Amino acid sequence: MDRHDTIVVGAGILGLAVAREVLARRPAERVLVVERESAPGAHQSSHNSGVVHGGVYYPPGSLKARLCVEGAARMVAYCEANAIEVRPIGKLIVALAPGELPALDELERRGRANGVPDLRRLDGDGLRAIEPHAAGIAALHSPATAIADFGAVCRRLAADVAAAGGELRCGWPVCAVTSAAGEIRLRSSTGDAARAARAVFCAGLWSDRLAVLAGADADPRIVPFRGAYRRLRPERQSLVRGLIYPVPDPRLPFLGIHLTPRLDGTVLVGPSALLAGARDAYRPGTVRAADLRDTAAWPGTWRMARRWWRTGLTEARLAASPATFAAAAARYVPAIETGDLIPAFAGVRAQAVSRDGRLVDDFEIGTTPHAIHVRNAPSPAATSALALASLITDQADQLS
Repeated sequence: MDRHDTIVVGAGILGLAVAREVLARRPAERVLVVERESAPGAHQSSHNSGVVHGGVYYPPGSLKARLCVEGAARMVAYCEANAIEVRPIGKLIVALAPGELPALDELERRGRANGVPDLRRLDGDGLRAIEPHAAGIAALHSPATAIADFGAVCRRLAADVAAAGGELRCGWPVCAVTSAAGEIRLRSSTGDAARAARAVFCAGLWSDRLAVLAGADADPRIVPFRGAYRRLRPERQSLVRGLIYPVPDPRLPFLGIHLTPRLDGTVLVGPSALLAGARDAYRPGTVRAADLRDTAAWPGTWRMARRWWRTGLTEARLAASPATFAAAAARYVPAIETGDLIPAFAGVRAQAVSRDGRLVDDFEIGTTPHAIHVRNAPSPAATSALALASLITDQADQLS
């Protein structure tokens, strides 16, 4: 059985950033990264909108608030240093009616408390000077918000880990975790095994299962949500210059239908947020019995559903009806019509849900003997990856 100093489980953007951070601090350390899929970044790291978030939304004092602004600056610098395309195009968070202004005020307060650079409040004329086709009576403008190629970031991080002497093994799904005699041991479903002084689990959609294998409580459970995007037809892309977002419902960790230019010139619209039948439900109708059973058996799922069933119906209509999807986008850019949108891609959000039905919003990190577990790392985890990796490595250092 191979012996290492640190094993990182999960080769998404966060797991790779953790491995890179460990090796930067201790170059002689033997670091192994194991990944269930055949290549790094196969799930949330490559199925997202590519936004480097500014840090506006998050309650001051939360981990997201602490790490997003720092993480965004570090991510942009990392991209620039490694010739990875990153482009600051700015974000507008748009209020459509007077009833949304108090929530916009709160976002402005949070953004300023969090140190979001160059944040500005705009009236209707000011927002249309930036986005001529947009509706709205007021907006927050975050000009430093950027777009990047997170897939390329994953590939560069993997190369950094290899160059520093770390090892990456793909096709290595962990199926057993034990700890004894001052070390942790992992076994894969292929029969391979490895052991180390410590392990860091950055397993995204499978984080809850691996935490339970290691002896952690089942709370919270990952409940997957499928987010489908559409995109504007090429001839209609000029309707949108930068990022256009709604004022979100502060009770939910989802941001609503928004418009997102990409580095290749396409403009995404979405996503929806629909409870998924599988943790890899990138195609419509994908269902896996084990995933569905885990979701249905969790008491928090039913408590969440009882509270948010109206929102669930709205999301189901968005997923089922192109006209409804287009109408949601047209609230912010009125020129958008149903025929302007064509299918794009879908992502699956690893949303942690507590036993009492609460949608866990902040990053959540736990421990078991000789291990750190990232139990919840939704957006802005990609933005915050380098800063979050430093925090996780600090905590892992306390295990040694």
